[in-house]
Amino acid sequence: MLAKKKIAVVGAGHIGSALIGGLLKAKLLPPSNLTASRRSEAALAELRKNLGIRVETDNRRAVRGADIILICVKPQQAAAVLEEIAPEVREGMLILSVMAGITTEAICKHLGKPMPVVRAMPNTPVLVEEGATPLAKGLHASDVHLKLAATIFAAVGRVETVAENLMDAVTGLSGSGPVYIYMVIEALTDGGVKMGIPSDIARRLSAQTVFGAAKMVRETGKHPAILKDEVTTPGGTAIAAVHELESKGLRTVLMDAVVTATKRAKELSELYG
Repeated sequence: MLAKKKIAVVGAGHIGSALIGGLLKAKLLPPSNLTASRRSEAALAELRKNLGIRVETDNRRAVRGADIILICVKPQQAAAVLEEIAPEVREGMLILSVMAGITTEAICKHLGKPMPVVRAMPNTPVLVEEGATPLAKGLHASDVHLKLAATIFAAVGRVETVAENLMDAVTGLSGSGPVYIYMVIEALTDGGVKMGIPSDIARRLSAQTVFGAAKMVRETGKHPAILKDEVTTPGGTAIAAVHELESKGLRTVLMDAVVTATKRAKELSELYG
């Protein structure tokens, strides 16, 4: 689907660069079909050297003639960037956005025309091709547009489709979620160190434990509660730890984190949408 498409990535920072790398690694299109833009000339030179793609510091030149425009700038920059590229946006283009809180309706408004827009909320594990990316299509986007978007983001992880009114919630869950897990890994590491394990070993064991547990959930298809019960034995160490976690409110804290991040995503929408 993508082999003959020309893609422009506006704001090719960590996420944008990871997507470019994933597309090229999967051989979904040649480097000559990719253009990246950002303010840092040094970063662009590095992209051109490492990936062989076209680079531009001018966003309008970057998107000129593209079939798909991927907007990877911060939500605070949304209005200015969209209005800047609007003269180059033409019928038939697909707009993909990873901007938190910016609705497809707002994107069309700033472009000044009804365009097919698909919103995505990839998280930072796309950098290691293990991202989680929910997608939502706007009013003018078709299932074909959604499939194109899914093909792009599947190159760097797993993709789910949701209604647009859930995009703030998935931002709070999977978009911000890696932060919660990094804190869990850090806390487990510190716990191991407290019990006498060398810090580098404790960190590796903690990271692998989280990775392995996630893989069990993903590949067995079992509910986490079932997998938890399979580990806990009567009077054992795991059930003793579960009792401690429950008494300290671990579930509530993590649920509240998702709710708080979701509310912030809604605030961004009101501020910059």
